[in-house]
Amino acid sequence: METDRTLLNAARMMDKDALVKIFDLYSSALYRYAMRLCGDAVMSDHVVGDVFAKLLDQLAAGKGPQDSLRSYLYESTYHRIIDEVRYSNHRVSLEVTDWLHQDGNVTQLSLEDQIMFQQILHAIQHDLSDDQRHVIILRFLEEFSILETAAILGKRADHVRVIQNRAIKALRKFFDYQDVVKTAISHGRGPRNISTATRSLSAGL
Repeated sequence: METDRTLLNAARMMDKDALVKIFDLYSSALYRYAMRLCGDAVMSDHVVGDVFAKLLDQLAAGKGPQDSLRSYLYESTYHRIIDEVRYSNHRVSLEVTDWLHQDGNVTQLSLEDQIMFQQILHAIQHDLSDDQRHVIILRFLEEFSILETAAILGKRADHVRVIQNRAIKALRKFFDYQDVVKTAISHGRGPRNISTATRSLSAGL
């Protein structure tokens, strides 16, 4: 948080180093997030560019975020993607292959853990509503709090909790059917050996 404030104070003065650092800190993460929402590399690239252009305009006008830069950028990306999807009638989807290529941590997992991670992504893509998908991505993959997730999505915190609980219930049904967690444990690969997202979702299930 303090880093955000320091960077924002400098960025409002149009400090070039601060602006470059903000881009370096958040551009890759925002691109991955956009890809998780739309599965379109070109759209994701354009969205991230638009988000940073908007931030620059806001800062130059003395507006924009006061402290939580990360939440502000994710909120801008979320709304920009939603606008693009509505405009183009493009179905919001999650491409598992793209996710795995974008996440360097996945390649370091064991084969069993990679299979579990792929199964989680497949379930998120095919077994959740749009709202559930957005909440799970922000809460477990981007690691935002309930309050931060609510602010990004423009929903009440209690509403986000309801959506999250329903999403976890849907994912639990998927795993009960696929028997993924049981298979992984039987190979001696408990949740402690998998990615943060996989550990969190497995614990929730």
